[in-house]
Amino acid sequence: MKTTPLSLEEIKKIRTPVRNINIEHKEHLTRLELFALWVTKNIGTMGFFFFILAFNVAWILWNVLAPGQFVFDAGWSFLILLFINNILQILFMPLIMVGQNLQGRHSEARAEADYEVNTKAEREIETILAHLENQNDMMLEILEKIEKK
Repeated sequence: MKTTPLSLEEIKKIRTPVRNINIEHKEHLTRLELFALWVTKNIGTMGFFFFILAFNVAWILWNVLAPGQFVFDAGWSFLILLFINNILQILFMPLIMVGQNLQGRHSEARAEADYEVNTKAEREIETILAHLENQNDMMLEILEKIEKK
């Protein structure tokens, strides 16, 4: 049983434009969400890791090797360093989690857009194949008519 392939005009009517999900996602973000994404992108880097590592090493070396009058954490036995590190963790962890949730939402939207493009492409490929089959049948009919003459 042959199905009539869609015409080019019919394909154009049902065809929707491809969405740029990256732009759509960015347009719907609030300033706080943009800040959370910025923190997530920048804090989760090796550069930030090395900055924190250097800061901690410098702090410890200064308080161990510096002359007594220049040491600023001697009496507290590095409690100030622990306090600073804990404050950073307390502040950055929720921000990073928010940023990761936003990135996950963006990833899901991209996957959905990819699915839409793939289904659209599959529908168009099926139409093209149907057109090719139809053309092939028509050419065979013409060939048969030519051979009969």
